Amino acid sequence: MKRVLICLLVFGALATPTNGQQQSPLLDPQLRDLLHEALSGEIAKDHVIQISRYHRIQGSRGYRYSAEYVLEQLHRYGFSETDAYVESFPSDGRIVYQTWQSPSGWDIESAELRMVEPYDERIVGYPEIAMSLITYSNPGDVTAEVVWVGAGTNDADYEGKDVRGKFVLATGYGGEVHRHAVLKHGAAAVVVYLDDDRAREYPDMLAYTGMWPLTEELDRVTFGFNITNRQGERLRDMLLAGQRVVLSGKATGIGLEPFYMDAVVARIPGTDPSGEELVICGHLDHPKESANDNGSGSGAMLDIARALKELIDSGRMPQPKRSIRLLWIAEFYGIMAYVDAHPEFTGPGLDGRFLAGMNLDMVGENLELLHSRMHLTRVPSSIPTVLNDVVANMAEMVDGMEIRTPRGSMSAFNYRVTPYSGGSDHVVLIDRKIPSVMLGHSDYTHHTSEDTPDKVDPVELERSEIITAATMLFLSDMTVDQAVDLVYLVGANGARRMGAAARRSRELLASAAAEVASGGGGSTWFEVENTMAHASEWEREAISSVLQFRSHDRVREAVEANHHQLEDQAEALLGALRSEAAAARISTRSEPASSNDNRVPRRLTRGPLGSGLPVSQLSPENAAWYAAPDYPLRGNIPFELLNFVDGERTVTDIRNALSAEFRPVPTEAVARYLSDLVQVGVVEWQ
Repeated sequence: MKRVLICLLVFGALATPTNGQQQSPLLDPQLRDLLHEALSGEIAKDHVIQISRYHRIQGSRGYRYSAEYVLEQLHRYGFSETDAYVESFPSDGRIVYQTWQSPSGWDIESAELRMVEPYDERIVGYPEIAMSLITYSNPGDVTAEVVWVGAGTNDADYEGKDVRGKFVLATGYGGEVHRHAVLKHGAAAVVVYLDDDRAREYPDMLAYTGMWPLTEELDRVTFGFNITNRQGERLRDMLLAGQRVVLSGKATGIGLEPFYMDAVVARIPGTDPSGEELVICGHLDHPKESANDNGSGSGAMLDIARALKELIDSGRMPQPKRSIRLLWIAEFYGIMAYVDAHPEFTGPGLDGRFLAGMNLDMVGENLELLHSRMHLTRVPSSIPTVLNDVVANMAEMVDGMEIRTPRGSMSAFNYRVTPYSGGSDHVVLIDRKIPSVMLGHSDYTHHTSEDTPDKVDPVELERSEIITAATMLFLSDMTVDQAVDLVYLVGANGARRMGAAARRSRELLASAAAEVASGGGGSTWFEVENTMAHASEWEREAISSVLQFRSHDRVREAVEANHHQLEDQAEALLGALRSEAAAARISTRSEPASSNDNRVPRRLTRGPLGSGLPVSQLSPENAAWYAAPDYPLRGNIPFELLNFVDGERTVTDIRNALSAEFRPVPTEAVARYLSDLVQVGVVEWQ
């Protein structure tokens, strides 16, 4: 009866988790008001405008100029040369950082594409429209007919078409079209255009694409152009009508060259002798314009650095206990070079001193203009952490604040806390066991010429800044009372997440009903128990992670009390699920779907896998499995799979953790993926 009562209470709480009321803010109101006063979305947007004027391609001279701008601003704000500096890493398309091939350096002075037959017309020019030239193009001068090849990204697109020595017109990604048209079929150069719903709605928008040549391709790269949908459709229609179309394309400058990727590092020193740190990162690269992506994150970080430095130097705010490190890096490639050079850059899961991170990527969208919302991307289950709940609480606090600026929007704050997803530099921090949340937006302007400063909102920038700075300072200087409060907050949220896990388990039971009728469904109860056991374990570990930030007897007592509450809840929920299984005639004997695989994998590299691994280094026969319709490890599963490889978990342990977080996956699939990683040399069997 006790279990049933607890279960009913839990499900009742889940139905109305807050009764329409906000959770109490974690942050001290005085610090909240101080940050609101000191942080400026207006100043951040000024930085966005300046940064967006640089053509900041990874490994290029334009990127270096933008890094010099950031460093100059930091020094102007009072950071010394030891607290704000640049680390440079060679980038030539040949050097590899862990499993990531560095991009080539790149420098082009000018480029132009013209139509010369059936009439003369200038189509596009660089650098006036910087995205018009496919990045990592080499210099060249070609006048030739153009051939329409559709998408242009597979060999079938070229069957029966003579493209040798000619221009190719296609709708695929620039680098892939070049790889097929030029490197495989002998075309001279490529012209591509965006052909999707957003391009048809905005026909004068062009997309950002790059060659991204592999090392073995560097000496054979030619050049190419991105044009608008309107221009591309007109050329295509002329060709389909049987007209002869001749284009003239020219690019001048160095092209591909050995150069560097720069990482700008700023550090606000902490007072604690332990040397523990918190990290804020954001990528500085992307083509000219590219204001929200990611001029916004870079500008917001500059303003956070300015405000915290001024508050500390003026005595209005004490020096933080833990150091705060800010990293402006080239997306993925730059932070991988940084990780390669700094093996000490690790989190608590690897006995490191970097306790938490935040990745600011596209944080300044004008919600009214773009009809978008902010996403707070959670840390995955492989790193149970309080960070998810702290960031969500800070966002809720900001939602209750009146944030307005003279040049800003009147938009209401629109945000969602979303499950883990990749696509930016937080994945590198997470791989190094630094729990990291990403703040960001996404909309139709992403990676296009429409991502311009006029669509960046000082109000949204300031909201992002307050969430980030408040999170960092709270985690840095957490008092005992705040730590106890945080324990109970995570415990309350964990209870709701446990209820959600029970709901997923109930869905497993429901889907097994048909199997039971045909004599199957024997492993369903195992999956239910596995899901609930992992959910309970992860929530308890998240509560315990408060102790990483504030260790005290009172905090430990609160942790223990909330552990007991979660254990009771898990037991009650499992009892209720067992009753449902019995009613549906589903066996409650734990019978795994497959036999145990007790091999233990161990990682040989740092950082998430690059270069399309393992597929890019497998034989075509073995690689075909990854493209098969029934391939079971899609989405974020491979990333988490590698995160669970800790030198202690067996293949079966990893399979069970993945199945609890996502959905049941076959042990054999996990074993095959790991065996392929062993084959390509990034994992070994221990």
